[in-house]
Amino acid sequence: MTGAARLVARAAARVGAGLTTVAVPEVAFAIYASALESIMVQALENSGALLQLLGARSFSAFAIGPGAGVGEATRNNVLTLLATRKPTLLDADALTSFSEGRDQLFSALHPTCVLTPHEGEFARLFDVQGSRAYRALNAAAESGAIVVLKGRETIIAAPDGRSIVNRNAPLTLATAGSGDVLAGIICGLLAQGMDPFFAAAAGVWMHGAAASAFGQGLIAEDLPDLLPMVLSRLIKEV
Repeated sequence: MTGAARLVARAAARVGAGLTTVAVPEVAFAIYASALESIMVQALENSGALLQLLGARSFSAFAIGPGAGVGEATRNNVLTLLATRKPTLLDADALTSFSEGRDQLFSALHPTCVLTPHEGEFARLFDVQGSRAYRALNAAAESGAIVVLKGRETIIAAPDGRSIVNRNAPLTLATAGSGDVLAGIICGLLAQGMDPFFAAAAGVWMHGAAASAFGQGLIAEDLPDLLPMVLSRLIKEV
C-alpha cells in the first residue's frame, strides 16, 4: 500500500520535519522514487537493511505502520526503531502486528512514543471498557506511551493522567488515508523536538483545521498541502 507511506512523508515534510526519508522494500523503490520529489527514498534490500540504515544515518524521529503490512517483518522493524529510543509514532499495521504479542510491544515502548489507533486497532491491543476518555487514559498508563484514540472526538492521553479532547474534526475527515496524514503531522512535530503529548495534541488539531479549511469533497491527498496555510494562521495569532 504505497500511497499510505507517501501521505505520511508528505505531511511530515509539510509540517516542518526538514529532510524526510521513506524506507521501502527494494521491490517498491521505483514506485516511491517516481512519486516523491523532495523526499528521499531509501531501498531496503533485506531484513537487516533497516538496522544498517540507522547506523549510517542520523534521524530525529520515526513513523511506522501505514502501508507496512501485518506480520513478522513489521514487528521486527518496529522493535528495531524502538531500540533507538528516539521519538517513534506507531500506527495502523505497526499496531495490528502486535495484536497477539502486545506484551512484547509494551516492554519496548518508551516515553517518547505515540500510538495512534482507531477503534478497531485499539481493541486489538487493549482490553478495557468504559468511555473513550477512560479507555485512552488506561491504555496510555498500561503502555507507557502517548495514546491518540482517533474518532469524531479524538482523545489524546498521557501515562501521567493528562488528557485532551479534540473537537475540531469535521466529518469530511472520514476518508481513506486521512489517518496516514495525521501520523505524518505528528511525526513531523516530533522530529522538531516537540514534547510527544503536545505534538500529538497539536497534530490532531492541525489535522482538523486543515480539513475544515478545505470543506466538502476532501480527500487525504488534499491535507498536506493545506498545512502551510494552517501554520501561517497560527503564526499570525502568536
